[in-house]
Amino acid sequence: DRGYISPYFVTNAEKMVTELEDCYILIHDKKISGMKDLLPVLEQIAKIGRPMLIIAEDIEGEALATLVVNKIRGTLHVAAVKAPGFGDRRKAMLEDIAILTGGTVVAPEVGLKLDQIGLDSLGRAARVVITKDNTTIVEGVGASEAVAGRVTQLRAEIERTDSDWDREKLQERVAKLAGGVCVIQVGAATEVEVKEKKHRIEDAVSATRAAIEEGIVAGGGSALVHASRKLADGLGLVGDEKTGVAIVAKAVGEPLRWIAENGGEAGLVVVSKVAELEPGQGYNGATGEYGDLIAQGVIDPVKVTRSALANAASIASLLLTTETAVVEKPAEDDEAGHTH
Repeated sequence: DRGYISPYFVTNAEKMVTELEDCYILIHDKKISGMKDLLPVLEQIAKIGRPMLIIAEDIEGEALATLVVNKIRGTLHVAAVKAPGFGDRRKAMLEDIAILTGGTVVAPEVGLKLDQIGLDSLGRAARVVITKDNTTIVEGVGASEAVAGRVTQLRAEIERTDSDWDREKLQERVAKLAGGVCVIQVGAATEVEVKEKKHRIEDAVSATRAAIEEGIVAGGGSALVHASRKLADGLGLVGDEKTGVAIVAKAVGEPLRWIAENGGEAGLVVVSKVAELEPGQGYNGATGEYGDLIAQGVIDPVKVTRSALANAASIASLLLTTETAVVEKPAEDDEAGHTH
């Protein structure tokens, strides 16, 4: 739950992420400010030419400046992140990371100092991806038996604790240790095609995560049309408020109308027909047929649909309180067909 300390550690400027392949991981439970203690292990890393991730309570001053300068010069392929959590929970989470990666937490309590460690005290992972907010460790080399033992220990602690807060945090730690990480490999004939495929897969992964969080509904705009039935009586409101409800009820049919229009159908007719169907039923723009959209794989994450509606309402509210708006001039040729 922590990202890179400095944006200078970024390796992919387009996505603003740091990607380390087959890297070593230094885990330290104290602040690192001086370069003297860190120098021996950095020299060992430089000799073998491998990337390294440093996880510590904080990295500042001379140590951070030196790491950044060497990263920019290409002398070292390093990145640094702050350790997750606070207090005793931080120490426990660092131990989780050490077990996952086959490393050791460098701490005075276990008789280890930064200037005394070798590569055998470092963890390793096949891949590490760091954004400004999160760090993902993929395929740590820690022994599966040790990881399983740690998970069993944490589950036992969950059973014993009476605190909902502690239980939640312990469950998060179990999920991070026991949860698998999927690696999707993308290939294509050209670099442009690879990027396009990667963007599509990233969109699909984001949509899947949203679906896991809040579930799914029938896609193609039909869920919004069916939800608008709740607005049929104006919610018991009067005057301008009732008018506002009517506007929303009409607006939520627009996504479906445009899908139908782009498919060569009469949009308003399709919206009217879908409104009469049962929830889950709707219009499939790909086939031009009506049916069970969920069974046909035409679905939307609830979170995406809800967020789109909330954002649209926010923008509409802003426009209503704006005296002047700059918009695009509408096309004069109506014969060119509809696009959306």
